[in-house]
Amino acid sequence: MTNRIIIIGNGIAGITAVKAIREVDKESEVFIFGEEKFYPYNRIKLSKNLFDELSEDNTLLLKKSWYEENKVNIYVSKKVIEVNIENKEVVLCDKSILKYDKLLLANGARNNKPPVEGIEKPGVFNLRTLQDAWDIKSKIKKGESVINIGGGIQGLETAWNLNQHGINVSIVEIQSRLMPNQLDEKASKILQDSVEKFDINIHLNTRVNKIAGNNEVEGVVISSDEFMPCNKVIYSAGIKPNIEMFEDTPIKCEKGIVINEKMETNIADIYAAGDVAELDNFVPGLWNISIGQGKVAGYNMIGKDSTYKHIVPVTTLNAFKLSLFSMGCVDENNATNVLVEDNDEGQYMKVYIRDRKIVGAIVIGDTKRSPILKSAIEKEISLEAIDLSKISVTELLDNIQSKK
Repeated sequence: MTNRIIIIGNGIAGITAVKAIREVDKESEVFIFGEEKFYPYNRIKLSKNLFDELSEDNTLLLKKSWYEENKVNIYVSKKVIEVNIENKEVVLCDKSILKYDKLLLANGARNNKPPVEGIEKPGVFNLRTLQDAWDIKSKIKKGESVINIGGGIQGLETAWNLNQHGINVSIVEIQSRLMPNQLDEKASKILQDSVEKFDINIHLNTRVNKIAGNNEVEGVVISSDEFMPCNKVIYSAGIKPNIEMFEDTPIKCEKGIVINEKMETNIADIYAAGDVAELDNFVPGLWNISIGQGKVAGYNMIGKDSTYKHIVPVTTLNAFKLSLFSMGCVDENNATNVLVEDNDEGQYMKVYIRDRKIVGAIVIGDTKRSPILKSAIEKEISLEAIDLSKISVTELLDNIQSKK
Protein backbone atom coordinates (compact mmCIF):
# COMPACT_ATOMS: atom_id res chain seq x y z
CA MET A 1 0.00 0.00 0.00
CA THR A 2 1.34 3.43 -0.93
CA ASN A 3 1.13 6.39 1.40
CA ARG A 4 1.27 10.13 1.00
CA ILE A 5 4.19 11.41 3.04
CA ILE A 6 4.57 15.13 3.68
CA ILE A 7 7.79 16.63 5.02
CA ILE A 8 7.75 20.17 6.40
CA GLY A 9 11.24 21.61 6.04
CA ASN A 10 13.97 20.95 3.51
CA GLY A 11 17.07 21.03 5.71
CA ILE A 12 19.41 18.10 6.28
CA ALA A 13 16.95 16.18 8.52
CA GLY A 14 14.17 16.36 5.93
CA ILE A 15 16.43 15.49 3.00
CA THR A 16 18.00 12.55 4.86
CA ALA A 17 14.48 11.29 5.61
CA VAL A 18 13.56 11.51 1.91
CA LYS A 19 16.66 9.52 0.94
CA ALA A 20 15.85 6.86 3.55
CA ILE A 21 12.27 6.61 2.28
CA ARG A 22 13.39 6.13 -1.31
CA GLU A 23 15.94 3.47 -0.32
CA VAL A 24 13.04 1.21 0.61
CA ASP A 25 9.84 2.63 -0.86
CA LYS A 26 9.88 3.79 -4.47
CA GLU A 27 6.12 4.27 -4.82
CA SER A 28 4.67 6.30 -1.94
CA GLU A 29 3.95 9.93 -2.77
CA VAL A 30 6.49 12.22 -1.14
CA PHE A 31 6.05 15.98 -0.79
CA ILE A 32 8.64 18.25 0.77
CA PHE A 33 7.94 21.92 1.49
CA GLY A 34 10.61 24.53 2.17
CA GLU A 35 10.08 28.12 3.23
CA GLU A 36 13.24 29.43 1.57
CA LYS A 37 13.52 30.08 -2.17
CA PHE A 38 16.45 27.68 -2.52
CA TYR A 39 16.67 23.95 -3.07
CA PRO A 40 18.07 22.14 -0.01
CA TYR A 41 21.65 23.27 0.63
CA ASN A 42 24.53 22.67 3.02
CA ARG A 43 24.30 25.19 5.88
CA ILE A 44 27.70 24.16 7.25
CA LYS A 45 29.35 25.92 4.31
CA LEU A 46 27.87 29.29 5.22
CA SER A 47 30.16 30.26 8.09
CA LYS A 48 33.12 28.17 6.90
CA ASN A 49 33.12 29.63 3.38
CA LEU A 50 31.42 32.98 3.88
CA PHE A 51 33.51 34.94 1.39
CA ASP A 52 34.02 32.13 -1.11
CA GLU A 53 31.78 31.60 -4.12
CA LEU A 54 28.59 30.67 -2.24
CA SER A 55 25.98 30.02 -4.91
CA GLU A 56 22.91 27.85 -4.69
CA ASP A 57 24.41 25.34 -7.12
CA ASN A 58 27.67 24.79 -5.24
CA THR A 59 25.97 24.35 -1.87
CA LEU A 60 23.22 21.90 -2.93
CA LEU A 61 22.77 18.76 -0.85
CA LEU A 62 21.46 16.89 -3.90
CA LYS A 63 21.34 17.75 -7.58
CA LYS A 64 18.03 19.29 -8.57
CA SER A 65 17.48 16.42 -11.01
CA TRP A 66 17.57 13.90 -8.14
CA TYR A 67 14.10 14.87 -6.95
CA GLU A 68 12.46 14.29 -10.33
CA GLU A 69 14.41 11.07 -10.89
CA ASN A 70 13.20 9.76 -7.52
CA LYS A 71 9.63 11.03 -7.85
CA VAL A 72 9.90 13.51 -4.99
CA ASN A 73 7.63 16.55 -5.18
CA ILE A 74 9.73 19.40 -3.85
CA TYR A 75 8.43 22.94 -3.35
CA VAL A 76 10.50 26.01 -2.46
CA SER A 77 9.10 29.33 -1.20
CA LYS A 78 6.12 27.29 -0.02
CA LYS A 79 5.56 27.59 3.72
CA VAL A 80 3.23 25.29 5.63
CA ILE A 81 1.22 27.55 7.95
CA GLU A 82 -1.04 25.05 9.72
CA VAL A 83 -1.33 21.37 10.56
CA ASN A 84 -4.87 20.02 10.98
CA ILE A 85 -4.34 16.89 13.03
CA GLU A 86 -7.98 15.78 13.10
CA ASN A 87 -8.28 15.78 9.30
CA LYS A 88 -4.62 14.83 8.66
CA GLU A 89 -4.08 17.90 6.50
CA VAL A 90 -1.52 20.65 6.07
CA VAL A 91 -2.44 24.18 4.99
CA LEU A 92 0.03 26.01 2.75
CA CYS A 93 0.77 29.73 2.57
CA ASP A 94 -1.43 30.03 -0.53
CA LYS A 95 -4.31 28.48 1.52
CA SER A 96 -4.23 25.24 -0.48
CA ILE A 97 -4.77 22.08 1.56
CA LEU A 98 -3.03 18.74 1.22
CA LYS A 99 -3.87 15.50 3.02
CA TYR A 100 -1.19 13.25 4.46
CA ASP A 101 -0.87 9.69 5.73
CA LYS A 102 2.48 10.33 7.43
CA LEU A 103 3.89 13.71 8.39
CA LEU A 104 7.45 14.70 9.29
CA LEU A 105 8.07 17.97 11.09
CA ALA A 106 11.61 18.97 10.12
CA ASN A 107 11.21 22.71 9.91
CA GLY A 108 14.36 23.40 11.88
CA ALA A 109 15.25 26.36 14.03
CA ARG A 110 16.24 29.97 13.71
CA ASN A 111 19.06 31.87 15.33
CA ASN A 112 18.28 33.16 18.80
CA LYS A 113 17.76 36.91 18.67
CA PRO A 114 19.37 38.45 21.78
CA PRO A 115 17.10 40.80 23.78
CA VAL A 116 19.13 43.86 22.82
CA GLU A 117 17.78 47.34 22.17
CA GLY A 118 18.34 48.16 18.50
CA ILE A 119 18.66 44.55 17.32
CA GLU A 120 16.24 45.31 14.44
CA LYS A 121 18.38 48.11 12.99
CA PRO A 122 19.67 47.91 9.42
CA GLY A 123 23.25 46.72 9.61
CA VAL A 124 22.52 43.99 12.17
CA PHE A 125 22.90 40.49 10.73
CA ASN A 126 22.71 36.86 11.70
CA LEU A 127 23.90 33.87 9.68
CA ARG A 128 21.39 31.08 9.22
CA THR A 129 20.41 31.03 5.54
CA LEU A 130 22.12 31.36 2.20
CA GLN A 131 20.42 34.73 1.78
CA ASP A 132 21.91 35.82 5.14
CA ALA A 133 25.36 34.89 3.84
CA TRP A 134 24.82 36.85 0.63
CA ASP A 135 23.64 39.88 2.64
CA ILE A 136 26.71 39.81 4.89
CA LYS A 137 29.04 39.38 1.94
CA SER A 138 27.48 42.23 -0.05
CA LYS A 139 26.90 44.75 2.75
CA ILE A 140 29.97 44.46 4.98
CA LYS A 141 32.96 46.07 3.30
CA LYS A 142 36.70 45.70 3.71
CA GLY A 143 38.02 48.09 6.36
CA GLU A 144 34.73 48.28 8.28
CA SER A 145 34.41 47.31 11.95
CA VAL A 146 32.08 44.53 13.10
CA ILE A 147 30.97 43.51 16.58
CA ASN A 148 30.37 39.77 16.66
CA ILE A 149 27.97 38.80 19.47
CA GLY A 150 28.76 35.23 20.53
CA GLY A 151 31.97 33.26 21.01
CA GLY A 152 30.69 29.84 19.99
CA ILE A 153 31.70 27.84 16.93
CA GLN A 154 29.62 29.79 14.40
CA GLY A 155 30.66 33.14 15.83
CA LEU A 156 34.33 32.16 15.65
CA GLU A 157 34.11 30.83 12.10
CA THR A 158 32.34 34.01 11.04
CA ALA A 159 34.91 36.20 12.82
CA TRP A 160 37.74 34.34 11.10
CA ASN A 161 36.22 34.81 7.64
CA LEU A 162 35.58 38.50 8.29
CA ASN A 163 39.14 38.97 9.57
CA GLN A 164 40.64 37.27 6.52
CA HIS A 165 38.59 39.57 4.29
CA GLY A 166 40.14 42.70 5.82
CA ILE A 167 37.31 43.50 8.23
CA ASN A 168 38.03 44.60 11.81
CA VAL A 169 36.30 42.25 14.26
CA SER A 170 35.61 42.29 17.99
CA ILE A 171 33.92 39.37 19.76
CA VAL A 172 31.57 39.94 22.69
CA GLU A 173 30.83 36.79 24.71
CA ILE A 174 28.53 36.68 27.73
CA GLN A 175 30.28 33.63 29.23
CA SER A 176 33.69 33.59 30.88
CA ARG A 177 35.45 31.89 27.95
CA LEU A 178 35.18 31.05 24.26
CA MET A 179 33.32 27.87 23.27
CA PRO A 180 32.35 27.20 26.91
CA ASN A 181 30.25 24.14 26.02
CA GLN A 182 33.05 22.38 24.15
CA LEU A 183 36.29 23.43 25.86
CA ASP A 184 37.79 23.53 29.32
CA GLU A 185 39.51 26.67 30.61
CA LYS A 186 43.00 25.73 29.37
CA ALA A 187 41.82 24.85 25.85
CA SER A 188 39.70 27.97 25.67
CA LYS A 189 42.70 30.10 26.69
CA ILE A 190 44.82 28.51 23.94
CA LEU A 191 42.05 29.31 21.47
CA GLN A 192 41.71 32.87 22.77
CA ASP A 193 45.45 33.48 22.41
CA SER A 194 45.32 32.25 18.81
CA VAL A 195 42.34 34.48 18.00
CA GLU A 196 43.95 37.56 19.55
CA LYS A 197 47.10 37.10 17.44
CA PHE A 198 44.94 38.16 14.49
CA ASP A 199 44.12 41.50 16.15
CA ILE A 200 40.62 40.38 17.10
CA ASN A 201 39.53 41.92 20.40
CA ILE A 202 37.67 39.58 22.75
CA HIS A 203 35.38 40.82 25.54
CA LEU A 204 34.41 38.00 27.94
CA ASN A 205 31.78 38.15 30.69
CA THR A 206 30.27 40.94 28.62
CA ARG A 207 26.78 41.62 27.35
CA VAL A 208 25.71 43.96 24.55
CA ASN A 209 22.98 46.13 26.09
CA LYS A 210 22.26 48.41 23.16
CA ILE A 211 23.01 48.81 19.47
CA ALA A 212 23.38 52.55 18.94
CA GLY A 213 22.75 54.68 15.87
CA ASN A 214 19.92 56.37 14.02
CA ASN A 215 19.49 55.14 10.46
CA GLU A 216 22.50 52.86 10.65
CA VAL A 217 24.66 51.12 13.24
CA GLU A 218 27.17 53.42 14.90
CA GLY A 219 28.30 51.18 17.75
CA VAL A 220 27.22 49.15 20.76
CA VAL A 221 26.94 49.83 24.47
CA ILE A 222 28.22 46.91 26.52
CA SER A 223 27.48 45.90 30.12
CA SER A 224 30.26 48.09 31.53
CA ASP A 225 28.49 51.08 29.86
CA GLU A 226 31.44 51.41 27.50
CA PHE A 227 30.60 52.52 23.96
CA MET A 228 32.29 50.45 21.26
CA PRO A 229 32.10 52.05 17.80
CA CYS A 230 31.38 49.77 14.83
CA ASN A 231 29.74 49.78 11.40
CA LYS A 232 27.89 46.46 11.59
CA VAL A 233 26.80 43.83 14.14
CA ILE A 234 26.46 40.05 13.66
CA TYR A 235 24.90 37.86 16.33
CA SER A 236 25.48 34.13 16.83
CA ALA A 237 23.74 33.31 20.09
CA GLY A 238 22.39 29.78 19.74
CA ILE A 239 19.18 28.55 18.13
CA LYS A 240 15.44 28.52 18.83
CA PRO A 241 13.35 25.62 17.43
CA ASN A 242 10.49 26.67 15.14
CA ILE A 243 7.65 25.26 17.24
CA GLU A 244 5.21 28.20 17.20
CA MET A 245 2.96 26.58 14.57
CA PHE A 246 2.42 23.54 16.81
CA GLU A 247 2.07 25.15 20.25
CA ASP A 248 -1.74 25.41 20.04
CA THR A 249 -2.12 21.85 18.76
CA PRO A 250 -2.10 18.54 20.66
CA ILE A 251 1.50 17.98 19.50
CA LYS A 252 3.63 18.02 22.65
CA CYS A 253 6.19 20.83 22.64
CA GLU A 254 8.64 21.93 25.32
CA LYS A 255 11.97 23.37 24.15
CA GLY A 256 11.29 21.60 20.87
CA ILE A 257 8.79 19.04 19.57
CA VAL A 258 9.06 16.13 21.99
CA ILE A 259 9.94 12.82 20.30
CA ASN A 260 10.94 9.29 21.27
CA GLU A 261 13.75 7.18 19.84
CA LYS A 262 11.59 6.28 16.82
CA MET A 263 11.26 10.02 16.08
CA GLU A 264 7.55 9.70 16.87
CA THR A 265 5.67 12.58 18.47
CA ASN A 266 2.76 11.98 20.84
CA ILE A 267 0.41 12.04 17.82
CA ALA A 268 0.07 8.95 15.63
CA ASP A 269 1.63 9.24 12.15
CA ILE A 270 3.42 12.50 13.00
CA TYR A 271 7.20 12.43 13.38
CA ALA A 272 9.83 15.11 14.03
CA ALA A 273 13.58 15.29 13.45
CA GLY A 274 16.49 17.72 13.44
CA ASP A 275 16.78 21.15 15.01
CA VAL A 276 13.04 21.41 15.76
CA ALA A 277 12.99 18.16 17.75
CA GLU A 278 13.63 17.51 21.44
CA LEU A 279 14.79 14.06 22.55
CA ASP A 280 15.47 13.31 26.22
CA ASN A 281 15.09 17.01 27.15
CA PHE A 282 17.80 17.99 24.68
CA VAL A 283 17.77 20.00 21.44
CA PRO A 284 21.30 19.51 20.09
CA GLY A 285 21.14 21.66 16.95
CA LEU A 286 23.96 19.67 15.35
CA TRP A 287 24.33 18.54 11.75
CA ASN A 288 25.37 14.93 12.39
CA ILE A 289 22.52 14.42 14.85
CA SER A 290 19.99 15.82 12.36
CA ILE A 291 21.25 13.31 9.79
CA GLY A 292 20.81 10.41 12.22
CA GLN A 293 17.33 11.49 13.27
CA GLY A 294 16.20 12.13 9.69
CA LYS A 295 17.22 8.64 8.63
CA VAL A 296 15.36 6.99 11.52
CA ALA A 297 12.24 9.07 10.83
CA GLY A 298 12.31 8.21 7.13
CA TYR A 299 12.56 4.49 7.78
CA ASN A 300 9.83 4.43 10.40
CA MET A 301 7.40 6.41 8.25
CA ILE A 302 7.46 3.67 5.60
CA GLY A 303 7.34 0.77 8.06
CA LYS A 304 11.01 -0.17 8.32
CA ASP A 305 11.51 -0.38 12.07
CA SER A 306 14.40 1.79 13.19
CA THR A 307 15.57 3.10 16.57
CA TYR A 308 17.79 6.13 17.01
CA LYS A 309 21.19 5.37 18.48
CA HIS A 310 22.46 8.42 20.30
CA ILE A 311 25.18 10.18 18.34
CA VAL A 312 27.94 11.79 20.36
CA PRO A 313 28.27 15.49 19.45
CA VAL A 314 31.48 16.46 17.65
CA THR A 315 32.86 19.97 17.11
CA THR A 316 35.81 20.86 14.91
CA LEU A 317 37.39 24.21 14.12
CA ASN A 318 40.14 24.96 11.63
CA ALA A 319 40.86 28.67 11.83
CA PHE A 320 43.28 31.19 13.36
CA LYS A 321 46.16 28.84 12.37
CA LEU A 322 44.75 26.32 14.84
CA SER A 323 43.01 22.94 14.59
CA LEU A 324 40.57 21.97 17.30
CA PHE A 325 38.51 18.85 18.06
CA SER A 326 36.00 18.40 20.87
CA MET A 327 33.67 15.48 21.41
CA GLY A 328 31.32 14.12 24.01
CA CYS A 329 31.11 15.06 27.68
CA VAL A 330 33.96 17.42 28.58
CA ASP A 331 32.96 18.00 32.19
CA GLU A 332 35.40 16.88 34.89
CA ASN A 333 32.53 16.56 37.35
CA ASN A 334 31.12 13.71 35.24
CA ALA A 335 34.44 11.89 34.83
CA THR A 336 36.14 9.36 37.09
CA ASN A 337 39.55 9.87 35.42
CA VAL A 338 41.01 12.73 33.41
CA LEU A 339 44.22 12.48 31.38
CA VAL A 340 45.96 15.66 30.21
CA GLU A 341 48.91 16.15 27.91
CA ASP A 342 50.22 19.47 26.63
CA ASN A 343 53.39 21.19 25.52
CA ASP A 344 54.72 24.66 24.78
CA GLU A 345 54.02 24.33 21.04
CA GLY A 346 50.26 24.63 21.48
CA GLN A 347 49.52 20.91 21.48
CA TYR A 348 46.88 20.09 24.09
CA MET A 349 44.98 16.84 24.65
CA LYS A 350 42.53 16.03 27.39
CA VAL A 351 40.61 12.77 27.73
CA TYR A 352 37.61 12.31 30.03
CA ILE A 353 36.99 8.78 31.29
CA ARG A 354 33.99 7.41 33.17
CA ASP A 355 33.63 3.81 34.31
CA ARG A 356 36.72 2.75 32.29
CA LYS A 357 35.39 4.19 29.03
CA ILE A 358 36.30 7.40 27.22
CA VAL A 359 33.29 9.72 27.27
CA GLY A 360 34.83 12.96 26.03
CA ALA A 361 37.96 14.49 24.55
CA ILE A 362 39.54 17.81 23.60
CA VAL A 363 42.42 18.04 21.13
CA ILE A 364 44.12 21.27 20.02
CA GLY A 365 47.05 21.36 17.63
CA ASP A 366 47.72 18.16 15.72
CA THR A 367 44.26 16.62 15.42
CA LYS A 368 45.27 13.79 13.06
CA ARG A 369 44.74 11.20 15.79
CA SER A 370 41.37 12.50 16.93
CA PRO A 371 39.56 9.79 14.86
CA ILE A 372 41.00 7.24 17.33
CA LEU A 373 39.27 9.07 20.18
CA LYS A 374 36.08 9.45 18.15
CA SER A 375 35.97 5.72 17.47
CA ALA A 376 36.73 4.85 21.12
CA ILE A 377 33.90 7.08 22.35
CA GLU A 378 31.36 5.86 19.79
CA LYS A 379 32.22 2.17 20.28
CA GLU A 380 32.48 2.54 24.07
CA ILE A 381 35.82 0.73 24.06
CA SER A 382 36.69 -0.66 27.49
CA LEU A 383 39.91 0.48 29.16
CA GLU A 384 39.63 -2.24 31.81
CA ALA A 385 43.11 -3.66 31.24
CA ILE A 386 44.87 -0.28 31.31
CA ASP A 387 46.42 1.30 34.40
CA LEU A 388 45.07 4.83 33.98
CA SER A 389 47.31 6.20 36.73
CA LYS A 390 50.47 5.46 34.72
CA ILE A 391 49.61 6.30 31.14
CA SER A 392 49.81 9.42 28.99
CA VAL A 393 47.25 10.42 26.39
CA THR A 394 49.67 9.49 23.59
CA GLU A 395 50.29 6.07 25.14
CA LEU A 396 46.55 5.57 25.54
CA LEU A 397 45.99 6.36 21.85
CA ASP A 398 48.80 3.97 20.87
CA ASN A 399 47.23 1.25 23.03
CA ILE A 400 43.76 1.72 21.52
CA GLN A 401 45.13 1.84 17.97
CA SER A 402 47.18 -1.35 18.43
CA LYS A 403 44.04 -3.30 19.33
CA LYS A 404 42.10 -2.33 16.21
